[in-house]
Amino acid sequence: MSRSILVLAILLGGLFARVSHSQEDASDFVNDQIDVSVSDWPWWRGPNRNGVAYAEQDPPVEWDAETNVAWKVPVPGYGHGSPIVIGDRVILNSADKESKTQFVICYERKTGKQLWKKDVHKDGLPSKLNKKATHASSTPASDGKSIFVSFMSHGAVYATSLDLDGEQRWQQKITDYVVHQGYAASPCLYQSLVLIGADNKKAGSLAALDRDTGKIIWERKRPNKPNYPSPIVLHVAGKDQLLLTGCELVTGLSPLDGKELWEIEGSTTECVTSTVTDGELIYTSGGYPDNHMSAVRADGSGEIVWQNRNRVYVPSLVAHDGYLYGVLDAGVAMCWECATGKEMWKQRLGGTFSSSPVLANGRVYVANEDGQTFVFAATPEKYESLGKNKLGDIVFGTPAICGGRIYARVASMNDGNRQEMLYCLSRD
Repeated sequence: MSRSILVLAILLGGLFARVSHSQEDASDFVNDQIDVSVSDWPWWRGPNRNGVAYAEQDPPVEWDAETNVAWKVPVPGYGHGSPIVIGDRVILNSADKESKTQFVICYERKTGKQLWKKDVHKDGLPSKLNKKATHASSTPASDGKSIFVSFMSHGAVYATSLDLDGEQRWQQKITDYVVHQGYAASPCLYQSLVLIGADNKKAGSLAALDRDTGKIIWERKRPNKPNYPSPIVLHVAGKDQLLLTGCELVTGLSPLDGKELWEIEGSTTECVTSTVTDGELIYTSGGYPDNHMSAVRADGSGEIVWQNRNRVYVPSLVAHDGYLYGVLDAGVAMCWECATGKEMWKQRLGGTFSSSPVLANGRVYVANEDGQTFVFAATPEKYESLGKNKLGDIVFGTPAICGGRIYARVASMNDGNRQEMLYCLSRD
């Protein structure tokens, strides 16, 4: 083989590896020092923190309360946090107003049998929340050995670690917290750290804790403004970056030490969604006081490549093969070209959306607040409906899709009483 052909082969091989690495396949940075399987959904927005399920699976596109249901179990209390799936367990956060407790529940993955319930906080619930918020709106995270949760209680945000049997390992206060709408930021695991965000009007803070001890390794003070996204680590512009949006800033940090890589004015004051990337640009969206969506070059140049005023405030976006897919809060599905922001199509679905879309096997799954899940093809050509399914009366949590199954938290109303359920949906 000639030298020129050999060099070309190496370059093409590297390019292929990077393209594969950036999409549905497992990323090295995600699994470094973290014992999770490709069949798991270990934290908020899935294995690569981007709402994309691993490709080699075929979850159902049709279901109801009886059809394609592997199991269903009642969930005590109430919450909007999403389930996670780790090994043989399904785990979620919940809260109970009567007992004034916030707790974690663990179910057997195969059958739905409740294995344990662990109270984390008692008597610390705030008296006022946004009407769409709960006292358990964040999603747990697990490294395959321990569980990490964050709650707002007794006027502060706390991070807590449990073992897989529900016994508390440590608990650490992050910062005082003034309730504006609620608290919903989920823990983010990176190498030996657990990252906790707590933007608020009194003492905004981002902290990195040692996963084994709970000791604060580094802390970055944030603007004292209300803001709600979870910290997200993504591989973008050639490096792992901890990304934050909101407080009128877009920020990239080094996740191991918290040092600022870059920061620009942008976004809006209050954001909820989690950032996604195509490997070069990151995509932000917010909804108060302005509707704002943008593409930012994450190389430190500060370049805002494009922006628009679509209101993608609560449901996060997904990126796939050069295109963004999302649902406006007001119930319109849309597709944009990643590089330019060009609108490819839009389709009114109906209802109001708070749950985030999940991409699995070339299909986007997203539920409105009334419990209708829409399934459509991830294609830029046109909106192509693949399914429309009703389950329960209230859905705010985002489903976990792994191992060919969908794990969905829904609530039903019966004579004015709310009952939450956890469903496992499967073709099997």
